[in-house]
Amino acid sequence: MRHYILLICIFIGVSSFSQKFTKEEKALILSGDIKTALPIYQTDNEEQHRVLLAQSEEISPKDKTLPILIERMKLALAGTDGGVGIAAPQVGVNRRVILVQRFDKTNAPVEYFINPKIIWRSELLNKGPEGDLSIENFRDAFYRSYSIRLEYYDLDNKKHDEMVEGFTAVIFQHEIDHLSGILISDKLEKEKDFHYNEVKVYKKASY
Repeated sequence: MRHYILLICIFIGVSSFSQKFTKEEKALILSGDIKTALPIYQTDNEEQHRVLLAQSEEISPKDKTLPILIERMKLALAGTDGGVGIAAPQVGVNRRVILVQRFDKTNAPVEYFINPKIIWRSELLNKGPEGDLSIENFRDAFYRSYSIRLEYYDLDNKKHDEMVEGFTAVIFQHEIDHLSGILISDKLEKEKDFHYNEVKVYKKASY
């Protein structure tokens, strides 16, 4: 019986990201010239707005079409005016894939993250302006956790676990919200009655 349970656990662990892209998703990812950017979906388009509001599903890191999606997302982000992150739903694919510019690293590289999950958030918050590539002419100030603990996978199906803080943590939270169909315009409305207390943070003095 114990061996049977162990086998079930192993099976679940191996198959958790076994889901591949559908034929429709592959057709979208491979449409046109695959060496060009995919168009970024907008909320003022009713059909595209529905995609942006939908829940995204996990994807197998070993799916052969995934590197193409990541590259076309990267090109889409590079073609924006100051964009610092993008999520797969923003190019029409409801899968848990994001790109984030890592301002916490040298030269601020843009990196991909497969099936990202925030497993811890600090109670200490940042407040800062945010815009969205999918919402034209929208910008407002939002509260986000100052630091987060993140789990994600790479294209070799290797799991990573790291702490991120500051502005880069804000970008992660924004993009991962997209994977749950949360847009900052809706977030602003839902949180309009929230209240926050300002606190002072001290650093130990050195003598």
